[in-house]
Amino acid sequence: MILVTGGTGFLGSNLLRKLVDVGEPVRALYRTKIPYQLKDIEDKIEWVTGDILDVCTLEDVMEGVDKVYHCAAVVSFHPKNHREMMKVNVEGTANVVNLAIDAGVKKLVHVSSVAALGRAKANGVIDEENEWQESKNNSQYAVSKYLAEMEVWRANAEGLATAIVNPSIILGSGFWDDPSSMLVRNAWKEFPFYTDGVTGFTDVNDVTDVMMRLMESDIKGQRFILSAENYGYRELFTEMATRLGKKPPHIAVRPWLAEIVWRVEGIKAKLTGKKALLTKETARTAQMKVYYNNSKIQTALPGFTFTPLKTTIARMCGAFKEHQILSQK
Repeated sequence: MILVTGGTGFLGSNLLRKLVDVGEPVRALYRTKIPYQLKDIEDKIEWVTGDILDVCTLEDVMEGVDKVYHCAAVVSFHPKNHREMMKVNVEGTANVVNLAIDAGVKKLVHVSSVAALGRAKANGVIDEENEWQESKNNSQYAVSKYLAEMEVWRANAEGLATAIVNPSIILGSGFWDDPSSMLVRNAWKEFPFYTDGVTGFTDVNDVTDVMMRLMESDIKGQRFILSAENYGYRELFTEMATRLGKKPPHIAVRPWLAEIVWRVEGIKAKLTGKKALLTKETARTAQMKVYYNNSKIQTALPGFTFTPLKTTIARMCGAFKEHQILSQK
């Protein structure tokens, strides 16, 4: 039996669909509701109500499980969510690996993030050997994912076979109300601003493909950057806008302007009670140029190649346009 945590999220749902497609017996946790994107295969998954902070439920869920994909996490760049991220991302991961050890799980694949590698080397190339350093460039989300990785490394030392994937920004379709679709939604709305920042992007199908390959491999005690290409934000938004038939961004946001905007957004958030569209972390991260080396995973898994980013963008934008047309009927 395979257990997937975070199965109701963007990445977890895509993973569940792939596992079902190949006939794997799958168990998944959900807190409130099963996503409508999985309604067609809902009866092929053993669903259990609960979350990774509920140790008693998690202990029961681990019974008979020999493989675990740990996808559950809180992703946020809002200061108010710092405590929740530490709770779920760190304490939750500790619960998962501890109970996996107790249950005799054979292998666990943990979904981390390139953020856990740190951004102290901004404007340089980051690979799997990059050592975490305290830096103002590291977001609170990055800190929580780094500490979560420490729990996984500990479990590996205690005898649980583990592999870690560090995806860059994951692109894909279907979850249009999810933060993961923010980029394409901004392009659709003809968001006029861009920064000169650069970061990595990758296809959700590539991430799930690698996770399943790692699970079935003899690889353990290693982590892998999953990033198809390093792209500038302006280049990305222009490509998306072109595919959507929209006007591309044309106003450069310089660092001084970004500093003003996030402060204004912070004031608006306090007055309205709504979350700010731009925070200090997101404003500063968008200005950075961070490059990721993806060669290790391609060496470790012969035959695997990343989907070209333009192919991913074309598929994503095509699906989004179809969604917009259907939603207006």
